[in-house]
Amino acid sequence: MKDRFDNDMYAHLNNTVYAMLFDSIVNSWLIAECGMDPFNRNKSTASDSDTERNISQQVGIMVNSYCDYFASVSYPDVLDLGLRVARLGSSSVTYEVGVFRQGEEDVKVVGGYTHVFCARETMRPAEGGMEERVRRGLERLVVREGAKL
Repeated sequence: MKDRFDNDMYAHLNNTVYAMLFDSIVNSWLIAECGMDPFNRNKSTASDSDTERNISQQVGIMVNSYCDYFASVSYPDVLDLGLRVARLGSSSVTYEVGVFRQGEEDVKVVGGYTHVFCARETMRPAEGGMEERVRRGLERLVVREGAKL
């Protein structure tokens, strides 16, 4: 957090900052671990050169979001974020992000959103589901029922 303006008028971290944090951790994972390339704006169909360079032909479109608050954090707190996949469908994924004050075990905020993976060219849900490399990266974040966190 850069300055006091990250806090709202009640000295709580501004709600819009949570949305930015959630978006940042999810997209960092998609880029680093799932091979997504949001900087390539090529909307043409996949060519051999695109395939060779592993350019994704899909984009994740956010279709809903939520945020539940359990305790307050504020600037200049240092925060830790935890990311997991709550649901993995054929063309959609629901992420869950936990926000913790550094050094504390109690979660302060839990939020997330759902992406539907769409064809870049049409912006419609991808036929055949999400790309395999994206699925493999997201599967690593699925927390199985009964697993200890």
